[in-house]
Amino acid sequence: MKRLFLLLLAVLAAGAWVGEKMVKDPGYVLISYDESTIETSLWVLLVVLSLGFVALHWAVNIFFKARFPTGKFRAWRERRDARQAQGKTLKGLLALSEGRWWKAQRLLSQSADNSDQPLINYLAAARAAHELREDTAADELLQKARTKVPQAEVAVGISQVQIQLERGQLEPCLATLLRLRRLAPKHTYVLRLLKDVYVRLQDWQGLTNLIPELRKLKVLKEDEIAALEQTCYSELLGSTLEKLPVEADSNTRLQALTKEWKSLPSALSHDKEMIQRYIEQLVSAGSEDKAESFLQDKIKRQWDESLVNLYGRIKGEDAHKQLEVAKGWLKKNPDSAALKLTLGRLAMRNEQWGKAVDYLEESLVLEKRPETYTELTRVLQHLGDSKRSLSVMQDGLALMGGSLSPIPLPATAEEQNEAPAEEKAAENSTSNA
Repeated sequence: MKRLFLLLLAVLAAGAWVGEKMVKDPGYVLISYDESTIETSLWVLLVVLSLGFVALHWAVNIFFKARFPTGKFRAWRERRDARQAQGKTLKGLLALSEGRWWKAQRLLSQSADNSDQPLINYLAAARAAHELREDTAADELLQKARTKVPQAEVAVGISQVQIQLERGQLEPCLATLLRLRRLAPKHTYVLRLLKDVYVRLQDWQGLTNLIPELRKLKVLKEDEIAALEQTCYSELLGSTLEKLPVEADSNTRLQALTKEWKSLPSALSHDKEMIQRYIEQLVSAGSEDKAESFLQDKIKRQWDESLVNLYGRIKGEDAHKQLEVAKGWLKKNPDSAALKLTLGRLAMRNEQWGKAVDYLEESLVLEKRPETYTELTRVLQHLGDSKRSLSVMQDGLALMGGSLSPIPLPATAEEQNEAPAEEKAAENSTSNA
């Protein structure tokens, strides 16, 4: 403020001094050229020359700035465009978060070229276009992002994968992820997405090959990886026979199953669910005798009630020998309900009906299982003991329906016969009174 005041005083002083000189002596200037002359005072000539210089300087600057922009002009224009792009980007991101897809796509794509971070604009605009179901526009925006920022291929690829997953384009998605995996082999999120795509495609072999990396890089928790590994090998084992030609003989089927079983990790070869799955496949392949010997060996190595139960369902090559093997397990496991049930089934297979009934009844004493009631009912029916069979069946039904809520039920035949007798007794007592 003080500087402005001092400058104003200086201008006024200079003006007063010049005015005094102009009044005191205006001067005289004569310009003659050819037959033309110009006469004026000195001060008028000086004013005209000053104004002409200023006008010429202004005109020259405008001309050169219009034709050849200087660095300062470019910088000013770039700053202005950047401010406008920043404002549009902010508005576009807000619109995206609010679900206003059309506005978000328009603002973000318009401001992408002048934005400080064009990658964000293009990726967000592609997301908005995808939400609008404009697949072509979304793909074009992703390609622009890839062209504009080639070093961000992984980021662009992940956005593309997410969009492809939501579209259900699993095969293209897998191709994109495999390319990203080559670019960033240790990118945990890429590996996680690849795992999800393998699961949705039910590509168990591809997922099996991926599991070591998932475990090494700790992409998932160990219990999740273990469950995933079990699912993979179980599905591969279960589909072994389906991959074989229909005309394949039993020996070929057995060899394929044996090869698949040996490819399992050591920990899974002792898993009871995997063992059960393998047994089921052996039975389906017509190698039930191999299933019996394999299961017998597993039970000897490690006792397991569910495997013992399964042993009674397997039809071995020698039914008598199979029964004797199971009897040998009684010494160490006399109180096993599953073993008694298995012995009952094997005794039935050997037509030892009395022993079968005894074993099944002993199993029910140890543990009441619906399947034990069913087996005992079946053998008693075939032995002709209908009354006892009906009693066992009712006990089994009571066990299965124990959680049912009480509801009114129709009276039984005996109850219906007893009712008239009670009514007559009541009438007689009334008449006597």
